[in-house]
Amino acid sequence: MTIEGREATMDRAAARRTVLVTGGAGYIGSHAVLALRDAGWRVVVIDNLTTGFRWAVPDDVPLVEGDAGDGPLVTKTISDHDVFAVMHFAGSIIVPESVQNPLKYYANNTAQSRSLIEAALAANVSHFIFSSTAAVYGNPPTSLVDETSALQPINPYGMSKLMTEVMLRDVAAAHAMNYCALRYFNVAGADPECRAGQSTLGATHLIKVAVEVALGKRAQVAVFGTDFETRDGTGVRDYIHVSDLALAHVLALEELISAPTKSHVLNCGYGRGFSVLEVLDAVDRVTNSPIERKFVDRRAGDPALLVAQNKQIRAVLPWTPRYDDLDTIVRHALAWERHLSGQSATSALACAENSKAIEGEPHHV
Repeated sequence: MTIEGREATMDRAAARRTVLVTGGAGYIGSHAVLALRDAGWRVVVIDNLTTGFRWAVPDDVPLVEGDAGDGPLVTKTISDHDVFAVMHFAGSIIVPESVQNPLKYYANNTAQSRSLIEAALAANVSHFIFSSTAAVYGNPPTSLVDETSALQPINPYGMSKLMTEVMLRDVAAAHAMNYCALRYFNVAGADPECRAGQSTLGATHLIKVAVEVALGKRAQVAVFGTDFETRDGTGVRDYIHVSDLALAHVLALEELISAPTKSHVLNCGYGRGFSVLEVLDAVDRVTNSPIERKFVDRRAGDPALLVAQNKQIRAVLPWTPRYDDLDTIVRHALAWERHLSGQSATSALACAENSKAIEGEPHHV
C-alpha cells in the first residue's frame, strides 16, 4: 500500500471507528490515549481506577469504570462505541510483588487478558495491541536482546505477560484478528506538555523515585544490588520515554490496519542501556544537587541487564523517537513531579516551555 493509500485508510477509519484502551487512566495507557487523540482517533477507556486516575482521562474521552476482564462490560463497551481495535494496558507490573504473590499476576495479567481477548473476538474486533514486557527474556546472556532471543522469564510478571502473548499468537492463527505485542523496556518520563505522567503513590520506577527524592518527597533512593556483572555493579536498563512509546502504539495500530493478515512482536527501546548509578547521576545533573542513595541487597527476580535490539521496530514501523536522551527523560519526569506537587503556579505552561527549551539542547549522554 502506498503512503497516500495508507493515510486515506487511516482517515476513513478514524472518522467512524473507535479504539478501546484498557488501563487508559494509568501511566502508559493515559499517554497512549493522548497519542491516539493527537492522531485523530476516537477513544474509549476501560479502567477500574485501582491504580489509575479519573483525571488522567481527557474530558472528551468516555471512561467506563470496570475490569478489562469483565466480558459483559467489554462486550457492551465495544457495541456502544463501535470499537474495532483494542490497546490493552491494564495489569499488574511490580516484579518483586509478582514473586511474592504470583497468583495475583496470573489473575490480573493472564486470566483477565484471556477474557478480554475472548470478548473482543466475539465482537469481531479486528486488531489487538498488547502491552508486553522485556521481562519475557529473563536474564539474557547477551548485551542486546532481539525478538528471537530465548523467552525465559525469571519472575511471574514476565511469565504472565508471555502467556498472553502466546494466547494472542494462537488466536490470530485461528481467527480474523491480527495483533502486535510491544515488549517494553524501562518506561520513564512524562508528556512534554504536562498532560500526563507517572502519578502512582509508592511507584517503584527508578526515575520516578529519584525525582521524588530530588523534590523532598522521599528521603532516599534505594539501589538494589551492586554486585551485578555490569560496568559498575548495578543493573543496566534501556530507558524509553513514555511519549515515544505511546507513538509506537499508534503506528502499530496503523500497521495492523494496513496489513490485516500480519501480526508482530516488537521490542520498544532505544538500543542502549544505563546503569542505576548512571541514571541517578543524570538526576543529580539535571537538578544540580546530589540525591541521597542507599545501597541494599538485590531484589528477587531482577536481571542484571536488559537492553533492546530495536532494529525490528524501526524496520516495521516508521518510528522515529523524539526524546532519546536520558537527561530529557529526567527533565520531563521532574517537571511532571513539580506539577503534581504544585511547586509551579503555572506548572503545565512551565512544563511545556521547559520541553521546548530541552528540544534545543544538545544530548548530554
